[in-house]
Amino acid sequence: MPEGPSIIILKESVQEFKGKKILEATGNAKIDKTQLFNKKIIDFKSFGKHFLICLPSVTIRIHFLLFGSYSVNEQTKTDRSLRLKLGFKNGSLFFYTCSIKLIEENLDNIYDWSADIMSDGWDSKKAIKKLKEYPEMLICDALLDQHIFAGVGNIIKNEVLYRAKIHPESRVGKIPTTKISALVKETRNYSFDFLKWKKAYELKQHWLAHTKNICLRCNLPIVKNYLGKTNRRTFYCNNCQKKYI
Repeated sequence: MPEGPSIIILKESVQEFKGKKILEATGNAKIDKTQLFNKKIIDFKSFGKHFLICLPSVTIRIHFLLFGSYSVNEQTKTDRSLRLKLGFKNGSLFFYTCSIKLIEENLDNIYDWSADIMSDGWDSKKAIKKLKEYPEMLICDALLDQHIFAGVGNIIKNEVLYRAKIHPESRVGKIPTTKISALVKETRNYSFDFLKWKKAYELKQHWLAHTKNICLRCNLPIVKNYLGKTNRRTFYCNNCQKKYI
């Protein structure tokens, strides 16, 4: 599943189509494609893991789910997996195996931009306040809560908890305030490091915990487990990541 930084890369890679008219809208997405034909792309936006294609009267919302992908100017997968193709005079966009929805409402009424970890409007104080509303929640679940940290996915979760030395099964309400503040700050900082490293094709080289076998700090085994209500794959060190319960 693409995380917030990957959606930023997608947004940057399609700017050549901004201001262009959609001359073709095909694919097996169950949406009214007549609303797209001959409409001009006003803007491309992102919110967390959502990619937003803004037209004058409707927005195309694309969520890549677990296995979604895209390509630019060349169809790289079968028609069966092609959810939407947008054709322009200067090229085409292809979206595969993803969820596609048309939004007619004002986006500002739907999205809290201050919750987007990659947004200029990100508000760390709001994130801390939201965390305090769920004292019994495991921190591994809280980091994946898109209401609190829009754009955070499993890689960011694992790496941030390792860097902050917090055990993923810690209860939010038991983690000291200073540690919560440091965790929120690290989440934002690591997300932009993720963006930088992914653009340089070296993201995996910087992983400290995700998919690793040995803790770099303790020289002890990294534990792999499926934790929390989200039941997502989690990598952590039982020795240096403190469990707050």
